[in-house]
Amino acid sequence: MRIVTALVIGAVAAANSGDVPQRRGQPRKPNPVAVKPKTEPAKVSCPESLGTGVKTGTSYCFVIAGRDPAQGVLVTVPPHIGEATLRFDLHNRHTYSEEQMKARRGFAKYTAVIGVLTLKGDLLDRAAVQTEFRTARDLHERISGGAGPGGVKAVAPVGSEPIAIAIPPGIDQVSLLGEVLDSTTAAGRETAAPGRPVAIVSNVTIEYRPRR
Repeated sequence: MRIVTALVIGAVAAANSGDVPQRRGQPRKPNPVAVKPKTEPAKVSCPESLGTGVKTGTSYCFVIAGRDPAQGVLVTVPPHIGEATLRFDLHNRHTYSEEQMKARRGFAKYTAVIGVLTLKGDLLDRAAVQTEFRTARDLHERISGGAGPGGVKAVAPVGSEPIAIAIPPGIDQVSLLGEVLDSTTAAGRETAAPGRPVAIVSNVTIEYRPRR
């Protein structure tokens, strides 16, 4: 009787410890919690580049209004376990004019909304940025390669909104497309028009748990 009791206790202890031998030929599935997350610059296909920042060397890309995901800013998502996280900075687009500033007509207000979609057109999430411009100090950064003083472009990013978007498993590429633009400048009111820039993105990174 004591022998039977000891065998039963041993079996229960083994079951509670989870030390159950795995069947041969069955690969061990990776545990998402055990795989450390990795963050790296994303591979980005930019249909229309604004250029490079003078101070930081950051690359800036226009987000164009449209409905076809293939024409958006394409971001490659590495093979991943569980959800990945797409991060980027979202800016409004401003055309700086020294003449307007001297004439005290430089005020501008912008609201931009973009969508993050799969290449099949499924909407994953939206991101928005709202900015007011009053002085040159409100510019996020000037862009090199222009004809203005100091060799900078008139168009520059204004404002900066950090964005984080969850990317479901199985998705290897997403598209950023402009949806809404509501801007008020000295030139008048502007809204989103197909093929026109709605916003600007920079510092695009991916955080994910790599597949083993």
